[in-house]
Amino acid sequence: MLRVGDLPRAVAFYTGVLGMQLRRETDRPEQKYKLAFVGYADDPEGAEIELTYNYGVDRYELGNAFGHLAVEVPDAAAACEAVRSKGGKVTREAGPVKGGTTVIAFVEDPDGYKIELIERKR
Repeated sequence: MLRVGDLPRAVAFYTGVLGMQLRRETDRPEQKYKLAFVGYADDPEGAEIELTYNYGVDRYELGNAFGHLAVEVPDAAAACEAVRSKGGKVTREAGPVKGGTTVIAFVEDPDGYKIELIERKR
């Protein structure tokens, strides 16, 4: 789960920039929060990211315990270009991981969360 400061903005990033699908949304006015679940697969058993908006909170300190999310992509360089072309922020261009051969890249969502793009081995 990621706490976000603007739920529509976060959903737009994960769906429009990273190409995930909005699976479902929940609004809990009594508890003062809204949820959106996004993911890649149509399969209901596929992994999802829960985005949580708490009413009235527009930003969070990310802290130092959280590292990043990671998603597998067919081509990390192409994914970076797609993210950039849709207004997303690339923080590390595609290239081999230090000390290895796996190609990775990093992008950042609108709330500052880092997402590692790991190129699928062919």
